[in-house]
Amino acid sequence: MIEVILLAIALAMDAFAVAIGLGAKSQNQHRHYVRRLAIYAGLYFGVAQGVMPLIGYLLGAALLGWLAAAAPWIGGFILIGLGGKMLYEVFCRDEEEAVDKALHINSEPVFVNDSLKKNTNHRTMFTLAIATSIDAMAAGFTLNLLALNAWLACIIIAIITAIFSVFGVYLGKNSGTYLEDKAEALGGIVLILIGLKVMFFS
Repeated sequence: MIEVILLAIALAMDAFAVAIGLGAKSQNQHRHYVRRLAIYAGLYFGVAQGVMPLIGYLLGAALLGWLAAAAPWIGGFILIGLGGKMLYEVFCRDEEEAVDKALHINSEPVFVNDSLKKNTNHRTMFTLAIATSIDAMAAGFTLNLLALNAWLACIIIAIITAIFSVFGVYLGKNSGTYLEDKAEALGGIVLILIGLKVMFFS
């Protein structure tokens, strides 16, 4: 079970980092708006992060019979690759952040009035939820290699991601964005360690 929790935390770090960015962009917004944003972040990121690894698990289960001998190595390389990708993005991040792209058009904030806030929030959160959970689908393949209930694991991943996302919005609002990169780096390191464990100690 500890592996599932560590995997869930690692996969949640992308969503956590984006949630921090969303909170930081909302520092001047009313507390009701920030609360709604935090709820949206928890729901959208949590659901996406729970569904994507389940898809990866089901696809992996269909292929596992053909790849049984190499499965631990494939799973390990997937996790190490995802972890490496997270670390690469931390140290080689583009100047224009994903959150900025999602929240701004031509350098003007999208959230311009109450009539637009609700629709923009849903569209933005859906886009960011998909973007931050794509890697989780690949990681879902490795659930076939762990001695646990994959459905329960996906529920745990969803819940942990939702908690981190809600917390991230409030953390970003109060502290700014300086923790974004640290969260992603931590997630990358944990994924690499789990990948090594799957390859050599499964």
